[in-house]
Amino acid sequence: MEEVKLHWYALKVFWRKINPVEEKFDEMGLEYYAQSILPSYLFVRTDNQTIKKLRLEFFGKFYVYSDYVTKEPTVVPDKELEIFRIVTSAGDTGLQFLDEDAEKYRKGDKVRVIDGPFKGAEGYVVRIKKDRRLVVTISGVAAIATSYIPQELLEKVYE
Repeated sequence: MEEVKLHWYALKVFWRKINPVEEKFDEMGLEYYAQSILPSYLFVRTDNQTIKKLRLEFFGKFYVYSDYVTKEPTVVPDKELEIFRIVTSAGDTGLQFLDEDAEKYRKGDKVRVIDGPFKGAEGYVVRIKKDRRLVVTISGVAAIATSYIPQELLEKVYE
């Protein structure tokens, strides 16, 4: 028997449809991540076949982020979601949603936060309204900018 590979998938849940979607995922025993910063974004951990079935079953309730060419659901790398979770669950009120796949914000050095509520998060340093902020992206889905982070809490990441 072939092992089923589980991946994270990003969903954009349409207005006021989050509760029925979460209830269905609970009923199915699926792991998911929802947060209050971007209430219409939901991430679910499942296999490729299940996400395709859910996309059909919940047509009109949510959109599954997919490749524009192949139409295959886009897999969110575990590390990107882990960093996104660190930032969105830190309880910081200064977070700012930028837009889908904010490549235009990837202008500074890649850094890692070494202390504070965002410890462990990696992203790019940008200046927004004269403040140094960390931008964390989930490729093709979303980008979040943290509140001001002092330079002494950042270390450059060399890839």
